[in-house]
Amino acid sequence: MSDASLSLSERDQAVSQAVADAVPATIADLSALVRIPSVSWPAFDAAQVRASADAVADLLRSTGVFETVEVRQSKKVAADELGHPAVLATRPARNGRPTVLLYAHHDVQPPGKDNDWDTPPYQPTVKGDRLYARGAADDKAGVMTHVAAVRALAEVAGDFDLGLVVFVEGEEEFGSASFVNFLDDNRAALEADAIVVADSDNWNVETPSLTVALRGMVGINLKISTLAHASHSGMWGGAAPDAMLAAIRLLDTLWDEDGSVAVPGLVRRDSPTPGFTEDELARDAAFLPGVAAIGTGPVLGRLWFQPAITITGVDAPSLANASNTLVPSVTVRISMRVAPGQSAADAKQALLDHLQANAPFGAVLEVLYSEEGDPFLVDTSGWAATAVKQAMADAWGTAPVEAGIGGSIPFIADLVRVFPAAQILVTGVEDPDSRAHSPNESLHLGVFQRAILTEALFLARLDLHSKEDF
Repeated sequence: MSDASLSLSERDQAVSQAVADAVPATIADLSALVRIPSVSWPAFDAAQVRASADAVADLLRSTGVFETVEVRQSKKVAADELGHPAVLATRPARNGRPTVLLYAHHDVQPPGKDNDWDTPPYQPTVKGDRLYARGAADDKAGVMTHVAAVRALAEVAGDFDLGLVVFVEGEEEFGSASFVNFLDDNRAALEADAIVVADSDNWNVETPSLTVALRGMVGINLKISTLAHASHSGMWGGAAPDAMLAAIRLLDTLWDEDGSVAVPGLVRRDSPTPGFTEDELARDAAFLPGVAAIGTGPVLGRLWFQPAITITGVDAPSLANASNTLVPSVTVRISMRVAPGQSAADAKQALLDHLQANAPFGAVLEVLYSEEGDPFLVDTSGWAATAVKQAMADAWGTAPVEAGIGGSIPFIADLVRVFPAAQILVTGVEDPDSRAHSPNESLHLGVFQRAILTEALFLARLDLHSKEDF
């Protein structure tokens, strides 16, 4: 069936029907993908990440629309070794049509402890209207959103003119170590007028979101030392400062009494946000009874437009190995979110200056590792944002919310730098109950179908217009 034989409304209906008819096959393909434990962290089997890349490449080839589909690797920025494999598929635009780049990632977070899961993490399990598995939402559902949308477009439009590039990364969950080099190595193939990043969430299971703000990120592994070696705590405790005491005292300076970040030089942004109560926060963030929120100001303002600091790991003697000694050094992982409007580099320097200025008892501080990614604000005035918001409204039956996200997608700043003329749209398949990165991660199947339909409508409508129309 060709475009010429359909009115716009008939074409939209045909796209919707194609998406709906393919849902069982799409879920089956997603289930096969999540069975591959493609964790990109160093302690896990890299062969599984390669197997996942090969599976994604096969899915893209099966659409029959791309001129090239390849698994490619680029060198890591900070190491003389190749990053994990990514998939790159291309189809050039014809007759003046725009080109759209579709991004997702096929690697997943580590599963954590099996006992914390209600079902095996790599055995996809449907319970009610949700599919449970590691990667079911973040971000293999993003991969399958692209595949299913392209399939629907091809079924309805036939040999379409829209240009398409699909870039499915293989190491997003471990810092996108080769991302910058991959962009440089494949710049010509990745060039696009609009970029859809399918790696975010939605307001709820009935209301879509277009993510318009992302906090930046700074991560530091900090070693705090006070002694040359461990010493008997009975002999020297009370006079010699141990590293655990120094670490606790130092880390406590990072926050005010109400839990707000207390590091001078960090930016806070004053932007309007939708209503969201502290009771809703407590429910969605799973507060235990009696636990109170931290920070000040509107709840979503705290999450989207203020900095946050979390200690996400501590290397110190375990309880099983705890002896009566003063600990000579402790290493902590400091994870900081940076408000839009400040570079991650400036925020990192402010954090380091604060730590040095507040090191107690002359403790020696050493940064063992650091990483950073800039925040992002979306300009929603362009044609691509208008088009995708209309597609969301039509696919979901309700207008989308322009939302911020407390988390970070650092590579988006790299996309902006390399492709400054491209309009970037951050979409996704998650919802407040998806628990991405956590045990019992899940995908709401209704959200999944509506996300696919959104993208399919967006692509099918763009295929009717030349770039000069915008």
